Amino acid sequence: MAIWVVILISLSISTLLIFFFSRKSHHNFPPGPPRIPIIGNLLWLRQSISKLEPILRSLHTKFGPILTLHAGPYSAIFIGDRFLAHQALIQNGTTFADRPPFIATNKVITNRPTSIVTSPYSPTWRVLRRNLAEFVLQPSRLKLRLNSLTLAMNMLLESLNDSQENQFNDKFRHAVFVLFVFMCFGDKLDRKKIEEIEYIQRRKLLNFGQFNVLNLWPRVAKIVFRKSWNELVQVRQKQEEILAPLIREKMNERVLKGSENGSILSYLDTLLDLHLPHGSRKLDEGEIISLCSEFLSAGPDTTSTALQWIMANVVKNPSIQEKLFMEIKGVVRDGDREVKEDALQGLDYLKAVILEGLRRHPPSHFLIPHSVAKDTKLGGYFIPKKGIVSFSVTEISWDPKVWEDPMTFNPERFVNNNGNGDEIFNIKGNKEIKMIPFGAGRRICPGYGLAMLALEYFVANLIWNFEWKAVDEEGVDLSEKQEFTVVMKNPLKAQITPRFM
Repeated sequence: MAIWVVILISLSISTLLIFFFSRKSHHNFPPGPPRIPIIGNLLWLRQSISKLEPILRSLHTKFGPILTLHAGPYSAIFIGDRFLAHQALIQNGTTFADRPPFIATNKVITNRPTSIVTSPYSPTWRVLRRNLAEFVLQPSRLKLRLNSLTLAMNMLLESLNDSQENQFNDKFRHAVFVLFVFMCFGDKLDRKKIEEIEYIQRRKLLNFGQFNVLNLWPRVAKIVFRKSWNELVQVRQKQEEILAPLIREKMNERVLKGSENGSILSYLDTLLDLHLPHGSRKLDEGEIISLCSEFLSAGPDTTSTALQWIMANVVKNPSIQEKLFMEIKGVVRDGDREVKEDALQGLDYLKAVILEGLRRHPPSHFLIPHSVAKDTKLGGYFIPKKGIVSFSVTEISWDPKVWEDPMTFNPERFVNNNGNGDEIFNIKGNKEIKMIPFGAGRRICPGYGLAMLALEYFVANLIWNFEWKAVDEEGVDLSEKQEFTVVMKNPLKAQITPRFM
């Protein structure tokens, strides 16, 4: 008992000294609730980000659009204002483009700092991101991969035609995952191998989501979350067992056949050719596994989550579904059962539905935290070097000063009513930020173009091939729950009727 008394007294004295000296600082830090010794810090440490969200919303109301929370030795700055987000991410993009140090779970998942999502703003990050953006996700490259999109869509339509079930979220998730697997490894994988990869990736995401702020400290995380930590290590080992043979097979194939000019490169192909800066070495097998895993985590989960929410709102609002169907009917040839990619260009209302889905139901309610490269100011407040900054996607997307009746699903707000062919909405937020489902600035998600194309293609074909109705009197429940992304608490249920018999 005595040792705990000594620890508590020591912690209290340390915290009080920090508080005393911080008061003497001439810097004007963002406001926030007082740093209560021990209790206050533990309060935040015990909360997941989903449970913190309503607390943060209340704190923003009290302290303003920029505030600070303290958790142990760390301070996190939360921003819930579109003007401040634009100032940070666009106008001062280089300063706010870094990432906080690797958290414990990332060290298990990635092994090395070769993640595009979490790597520091560095030459290595630039090489990795440029490779993905230019050789896999560039619009002209995406057009070469339409066969993968069609194959994934046909698998989904086949499963819907054959199924007697009225729940669809898992089917949506699988179809989107198949698309990303084809883009990562090529479209020759059989279903059994795809299911193996999907299973282990899903285990990784769900296990990762169990960790909270404590995973900033590896030793603490290993003790507090020992069971989940050990499972995460096992998942990584199993992932290597599944993905490593695919990498070795591709390497052997390239040795035998060589690299054919004009061939459609998979993401794996580009990684095998990639040279890192500082010595110009190639990626090793562990790094390739980490990057492939990242591609199969970040892309499919957010895209399929967005698809679930969009289709849920389409089912909930029959008038929106009818308007979508009539718009699609105007561009598809008689007897054609597929809405092809080139037809999507003229479907403005479809684009409006997709944008409204991303605004009203962003898959992630917070951007991945940023870190500040140097001492700076934002909104009149001092932001210290290496400060952790988090941006609230929902505070911006649901701002009533920007969006009339923001909690209502209303695609009309994105419809181009002037008829002059202008872009409906700039999702990148270069001129101004009104919503940031993909982030903004230097750390914007490189796959936003693929996500928009996939969502438009899947929604258009689902509406064109089936009529969707809510099940009986149950309606559609739009309650949320936090997994790796913010998903539907109760999966979408609907009755579907094929339009082509």
